[in-house]
Amino acid sequence: MLASYSAMWVEQMKAYRQASAEGTELERYATAEALGQFRNDLDRMKAAGTVVRGDLAHDDTTVTALDLDARTPTATVQDCMDISKWQTYSTKKDQVLPMPSTQPHRYLATATAEKWEDGWIITEFTPDGAQSC
Repeated sequence: MLASYSAMWVEQMKAYRQASAEGTELERYATAEALGQFRNDLDRMKAAGTVVRGDLAHDDTTVTALDLDARTPTATVQDCMDISKWQTYSTKKDQVLPMPSTQPHRYLATATAEKWEDGWIITEFTPDGAQSC
């Protein structure tokens, strides 16, 4: 399960670095709902002329719930996302944009996953910028 979650983030960062999911395997690791959130982010980035530089770090990524006996097995993952090495870069202004002063550098996120025939896939992803970690 955690391997699929990590792989989703590898593909997510590829997409954020170019403000497009084109050429990534993001659809392999996220279903319509989670993928829709990511595509909304990418659309906003593209419209603003921004991309992400740097890396997203994860601390204490933990499976907090697991139901392997369900008809479709499910899992919940809690993650401490660390964006302290993440920069928003304006391709229009050719410069790094400052982070909003209210944006915590470390915050909790929760992901829900289901085990499908081809493996685990993220069905929901909920960052909680108000919950620092």
